[in-house]
Amino acid sequence: MESWQRNLFLLWIGAFVTAASYSMVIPFLPLFLLQIGVHHHTELWSGMLFSASFLAGAVISPYWGSLADKYGRKPMIIRSGLALFFVYTLTAFVSNPYELLGLRILQGLLSGYIPGAIALIGTNTPEDKVGYALALISTSTATGNIIGPLLGGGIAKLFDNRVAFASAGIMVLLSTLLVVFWVTEDRFVPSKERSSVFGALKTAASNRLLMTVLVLTTLTAFSIMTIEPVLPLYILQLGGSVKNASLLAGIVFSLSGISSIVFAPRWGKLADRVGFHKVLLYGLLGGALGNFAQIPFHQIWGFSIVRFVYGAFFCAVFPALNGLVVRATASEFRGRAFALTQTANQIGTMVGPMVGGIIGGAFSVHSVFWLTGALLLLTMGLAYWSQKRAGQDMDLSHVSV
Repeated sequence: MESWQRNLFLLWIGAFVTAASYSMVIPFLPLFLLQIGVHHHTELWSGMLFSASFLAGAVISPYWGSLADKYGRKPMIIRSGLALFFVYTLTAFVSNPYELLGLRILQGLLSGYIPGAIALIGTNTPEDKVGYALALISTSTATGNIIGPLLGGGIAKLFDNRVAFASAGIMVLLSTLLVVFWVTEDRFVPSKERSSVFGALKTAASNRLLMTVLVLTTLTAFSIMTIEPVLPLYILQLGGSVKNASLLAGIVFSLSGISSIVFAPRWGKLADRVGFHKVLLYGLLGGALGNFAQIPFHQIWGFSIVRFVYGAFFCAVFPALNGLVVRATASEFRGRAFALTQTANQIGTMVGPMVGGIIGGAFSVHSVFWLTGALLLLTMGLAYWSQKRAGQDMDLSHVSV
């Protein structure tokens, strides 16, 4: 097994465990508030706990990216893994919401495992295998996000919520040890530039292709997250009971993740042949049409099938965007580039659910599907227009920064 294949295998496991450990605490986080005595303004506290981590991560990501380009992506992956281990473990011992909020902020400030893994793979993989490798990594996070809530909920039910937090920490520690002993970073060229967030932003601003990818990433994350707050309500409209709505919503959400596990590697291989930009357009178009196609279905099985097909197309989008980051940047800037991509993603992830909730409350659940589909079409149009304006194929652009 070549070093890049070993890296891909080990980092697939690491990204899967990291995504699972994060998502496994999601189902019972609001319930944990009740356990530690928060019986007033519980919804407000829950919202702050979810948003705080995203906001902190969006702010600090460029800084960690700068350090990754200076000292290596492997050290940053290890740093993040150890930090998550300590944060999750300490969370098992909190006694009030202020401690929990502080740890959630700390989690966001010290995160960066998956962006570091993507940057290392994007730099240490042969050029003709980059699309496949990035698509395969996307399946690890999709799988982790599916398995995580089931695993966390099961541990919490069998033992206790605190045990689930501690278990998440141990899982991340074990995956980090795999990186420590067996992942190698063979093609690392230290950046000679002084590490600074403003310097990274200034350099990125001069790279039109990278800035386009960042805008597309924000729009895409914003678009798909608008549906998050209203999907359980739509499941109720399709005939589900209040008691089963959360479970059914989780199953329906997981269907698109399952389809991405099946189809993402195929999109990655196609991207290596025809280019990341074309695959990005296919994925955005399929995602837009998939959202529109969900509107006419008023029966849970038909709706679920459409969600699966939607996931089969949309899973092409984020690996293609990551591939364009690789094509748009020199290797010594790649850590900062993927950190900025994470910031762009988290901004869209924060704002999307708020807008979706407002639109769904003011109009109807169907209006959110129309909004999501229209936003994805707009994103596709921007991707096509920016490429046409550039007058060259994005996938053949190698911009030095």
